[in-house]
Amino acid sequence: MRKLATRLKDHITGKALTARALLRSERGENFVDSAIRILIAVVIGALLLAGLYTLFGETVLPTLTERIEEMFNYGN
Repeated sequence: MRKLATRLKDHITGKALTARALLRSERGENFVDSAIRILIAVVIGALLLAGLYTLFGETVLPTLTERIEEMFNYGN
C-alpha cells in the first residue's frame, strides 16, 4: 500500500511539474507575432495595389489610349 501511495504521489507531482512548465513556457508567442506580420504585409500590399490601379486608371491609360488613336488615325 505504501508503494502505491508513493507511486501515486510521484505521478501527481510529475504532472504538476509538467503543467507548471507548460504554463511558464513562451513557446507559442512567435505564432502571434508571425500572424501580425503577415497581416501587416497583406494590408500594405493591398494599399500598394490600389494606388497603382488608381495611377494607371487616371494617368497612364488615357495617355496610352490617346497615343494609340493618334497612331492608327489614318484619316488625318
